[in-house]
Amino acid sequence: MFLASDNTSGAAPGILAAIVAANDGYATSYGNDTLMADVRARLREVFEAPEAAIYLVATGTAANALALATLAPPWSAIYCHREAHVELDECNAPEFFTGGAKLTLIDGAHGKIDPEALAETLAGAAPAEVHHPQPGALSLTNVTELGGVYTPDEIARLTALARARGLPCHLDGARFANALVATGATPAEMTWKAGIDAVSFGGTKNGCLGVEAVILFDPAKAWEFELRRKRGAHLFSKHRFLSAQMAAYLDGGLWLDLAHRANAAAARLAVGLGALPGVRLVHPVEANMIFAALPRAMRDAARAAGAAFHDWADADGPAPQARLVCSWSTTEADIAAFLAACRT
Repeated sequence: MFLASDNTSGAAPGILAAIVAANDGYATSYGNDTLMADVRARLREVFEAPEAAIYLVATGTAANALALATLAPPWSAIYCHREAHVELDECNAPEFFTGGAKLTLIDGAHGKIDPEALAETLAGAAPAEVHHPQPGALSLTNVTELGGVYTPDEIARLTALARARGLPCHLDGARFANALVATGATPAEMTWKAGIDAVSFGGTKNGCLGVEAVILFDPAKAWEFELRRKRGAHLFSKHRFLSAQMAAYLDGGLWLDLAHRANAAAARLAVGLGALPGVRLVHPVEANMIFAALPRAMRDAARAAGAAFHDWADADGPAPQARLVCSWSTTEADIAAFLAACRT
């Protein structure tokens, strides 16, 4: 009953098998391996972006911070949601890698930026004078940190506001596959067709051992990203082991199959929780994350039975919020055991 994060699951068997296979023999270093050439071609096909520049790193924080550093100058403001991962969970990495760009926080329900709030913030941005941060970039998260899912139309509405001010747009897609499965959109519809300039395409939370792709839809940004990745110590020497993971992740649509499993598990768990007395679902369950207010006795019983999950808010209240995250490996037995423990 490990529901604390999709990071707590192991790697999918196909991913591990690919790493073992890649260990045989020799391969050129630093991303010049033949597997990476295949990954690059396949991701360009998946995103319908034949000119896109594609790079692999090992963590989502590196993907986001390096992408934002490539888009936003040090003296600028990066607009993101108040609950965005880049704001709460990356130890100021975006500020560090950009050399000082300021995260400017915007509100909105379920972790999604409210278009009117963004428009108001952009309208009130400082004029181009030396004493103030200049508008730099927009960063969205899909799936959001509160489990919300942007549709392509919602993304396009926000990016249109940013682009009217000449701002590039970044998408943190640590759970990109879960968002696609939830909406039925294509990768292109969720990204460049909706106005996204760079996407962090996640694998680690969805069955990989540790790999994320940064996809830059403007190839003119490629060289700068390469330099930033190297200077930031995120260029792997034995890069083939990143390439092998991403190749297996894409093979046969495995990445979407794994996300389907995680989303379906969360949907089943949400139905079960919704039938329990005293339980309130705080946010809509749109992908693989659930935020539920659980009576204290129920939460304690679940933990006593071995359940792992995070307290999210008001941990000392009568019905503290819990964050429950399903992964590709969450089983029917896990869900049944958690619900049974909550009933005791």
